[in-house]
Order: sequence, then structure tokens, then C-alpha cells
Amino acid sequence: MSSHLYIEGAESKEDQIRCREGFRKLLEKAGFEGRLPRLSACGSRNSAFSDFQTAHKNSKGGDFVAMLIDSEDPVADPEQAWLHLKTRDGWERPVGVTDEQVLLMTTTMETWVVADRDGLHRLYTHELHANALPPTNDLENRTRDEVFDKLKHATRDCSNKYQKGKRSFIALAELDPTVLKSLLPSFARAMRVLDAKL
Repeated sequence: MSSHLYIEGAESKEDQIRCREGFRKLLEKAGFEGRLPRLSACGSRNSAFSDFQTAHKNSKGGDFVAMLIDSEDPVADPEQAWLHLKTRDGWERPVGVTDEQVLLMTTTMETWVVADRDGLHRLYTHELHANALPPTNDLENRTRDEVFDKLKHATRDCSNKYQKGKRSFIALAELDPTVLKSLLPSFARAMRVLDAKL
């Protein structure tokens, strides 16, 4: 039996390496050390979906193939991931695929980053304008643009200010999964699904 997670993000080879490393570190902290799935950074959301479909088609019984992608918009019910993808993107659920094979970063990976204030302080120290960050309550119902803009604004005076790519994956590796589970229902669901499948 094998497990493989196709992740949205990272266009360049260097960023793909950083993406896998950031997610690996986060998943190890979440308790998956020694049973990590194979991680593939796929670039765009559509590329992740395409790679996932191909892998699912070629998988053997007992394999766990999943994709981890931004939801892009708030999700009505995290347990009905395919309904969200059908409604928002017009994506059809491949034959034999379950909702548990879609793990959503709601609404974006930056939602995870802004949820962990201690992680941000470790990364940005006293230069962080924490009061510019969105409140931690109801984070998954904030738009991706709001979350990203506020995170960028909060790190505006930092020498390593936040941006997608290298710095986003460095930030990801700093996060505390316990904090994320307590604040983000979609993250808690993703960890629950992986715990059951790996």
C-alpha cells in the first residue's frame, strides 16, 4: 500500500523542493513522522487536480491518493469537498473518488499561516505588525485576498516580508499544528483524514 499527496503551489523546481520541505515539516510536527505520504508539489491548482486524476486512475487497491489545494472561497461544509469543487470550479468527481481524497486549505495556505501568531512571531520577531493581521476567529470565512493582503501588510517592515514562494514555505514549516487544529476546521479535518488513512 502506498500514499501520495498532490499539493497545489510552487512553480519553479526550487520552490517545489521548498514546498515539499515545508509541508513535510508541518506533517511531522502533526504526528506523521515515519508514515508520511509521498509529497508532490504540482504548481497550479489545475495541475494538482490533473496529477491527482492520473494517479488515482493508476492506483492499486488500498493505495491512498489525495490532493491538498486551496478552497479559494469559504466552504459551506468541509466534509463535502467535491460539492464545493463542483459548485466553485465545475470539477467533476472522478469515478471511485471520495470526499476524503480532497484536503482543502480554506480559503488559502495563508489562512494557515495567519492562524499561528506564535509561529509568525518566531519568524518575524519584533518587526511583525501583529495588529494588522486578521482576527483569529472565523478565519476560514475570510476571503483569500483579505488574508493575503493583511499578512503582507503585517510584515511590510520585515527584512524577510511575506511573499508567495520561498518565504511562504519557510513560514509553513514554523507552524504549530495544534494551534491550526483549534482554529481551522478544514485543517482539523485534513489531519483527521490523514491519521485514518496513513
